[in-house]
Amino acid sequence: MDVAVCLFTSDLRVHDQPVLRAAVRAATRVVPLFVVDQGVAAAGFVTANRAAFLAAALADLDSSLRSRGGRLILRTGDVVAETCRVAAECGAGEVHLAAGVSGYAARRERRLADRLAAEGRRLVVHDAVITAVPPGAVVPSGGSRPGSGKDHFAVFTPYFRRWWAEGTRPVVAAPRTVAVPEGVRSAALPTGAELCPGGRPSPALPEGGEAAGRRRFASWRRTGLAAYEDRHDDLPGDATSRLSPYLHFGCVSPVELVRTAADRDDAGAYAFVRQLAWRDFHHQVLAARPAAAWREYRTRGDRWRGDGVEAAAWRAGRTGYPVVDAGLRQLRHEGWMHNRARLLAASFLTKTLYVDWRVGARHFLDLLVDGDLADNQLNWQWAAGTGTDTRPNRVLNPVVQGRRFDPDGAYVRRWVPELADLPGAAVHRPWRLDGRERAALDYPAPVVELDAGTARFRRARGLD
Repeated sequence: MDVAVCLFTSDLRVHDQPVLRAAVRAATRVVPLFVVDQGVAAAGFVTANRAAFLAAALADLDSSLRSRGGRLILRTGDVVAETCRVAAECGAGEVHLAAGVSGYAARRERRLADRLAAEGRRLVVHDAVITAVPPGAVVPSGGSRPGSGKDHFAVFTPYFRRWWAEGTRPVVAAPRTVAVPEGVRSAALPTGAELCPGGRPSPALPEGGEAAGRRRFASWRRTGLAAYEDRHDDLPGDATSRLSPYLHFGCVSPVELVRTAADRDDAGAYAFVRQLAWRDFHHQVLAARPAAAWREYRTRGDRWRGDGVEAAAWRAGRTGYPVVDAGLRQLRHEGWMHNRARLLAASFLTKTLYVDWRVGARHFLDLLVDGDLADNQLNWQWAAGTGTDTRPNRVLNPVVQGRRFDPDGAYVRRWVPELADLPGAAVHRPWRLDGRERAALDYPAPVVELDAGTARFRRARGLD
């Protein structure tokens, strides 16, 4: 074959890139294509933080391709229309694409396959590019039977056992050369401001792109991976990998991460691989139940409270519960939040304030660089008790959790400077100060009593 198109989506890398590798092997010349998808913008998923990271990732991808003799071709519009237009312009016989898991990705794939077929071209879809194990590869016993109702795992532990036994595909080498047909028109690489006009990114965003992601993993692998089992919940220690933005945009390969970590025989590596399996778990749930992005996976009959004053205080990091507020402020400043803080913030909004989980999920998607539909929405449903959690009524007490995972209050003091002068664990209970001391802090009283909030949730759930 003379020409093939490699259509990049959420796989912006050249290392362990099966889509690019297959296109290079299938054809003499390859068009590496990215389409700025207007459908994503129309759906409200283009945000300033992700736009800034995406712009950096595209620039890095273009640089990697140029070092191999190629370049990134950029178009804007409807992905299907623009891809078919490029394929027609260069006479491509095939378009290669990574399989997605969302309802939107599935519809896009069907449309593209049908349009290409009508034009005498072929769509080749590749699994295990965005996830380590393809969503449909691991199903419960009997799950492959039509109508069995067992097309995915709803509980993580049995999923993880099967996922681990399944293993991953081999890591594929980056192509040495990428020959691009001459004369293929490309728009200029966009800036974050051009992708999200009027948006204001967080001031401390991570550096985008594959090179940055690979540097981060190499460094953390040397210094942090062995201790991950013991330190992943350490809020002030900031000991997690911080790779989630790079996984979301496909700047690093989940297969490469799993295989590299699994080569080590220690508890930290195993714990890290287990977290990568959680990511795959959520992707296989969403692939089987696309509506779970906004509908409750398991309805509990909740009559959630809407977006009101308490939710506004939560978004602003002014709930009066320091560890919750610290997490929300970190999110606004960095476009990222420590995983333990995410759990606390989500539990507080849904279980203590009894606010609809979709309010919180939307706020996270507005700010998170790693705002992934599968991970974000299904983690929120887990916290709200409407998802896959086998203990749907658990409530995380922010005071107890703060004292456990931020025992000296360093995380809180980092993000809530109003409390910087409070000593040690006292920072988690500022309401215990006398009236004059509290007034001097310029920090709000709690928006709700913890016991009252929990009781409200329990009554609403019919647990009392």
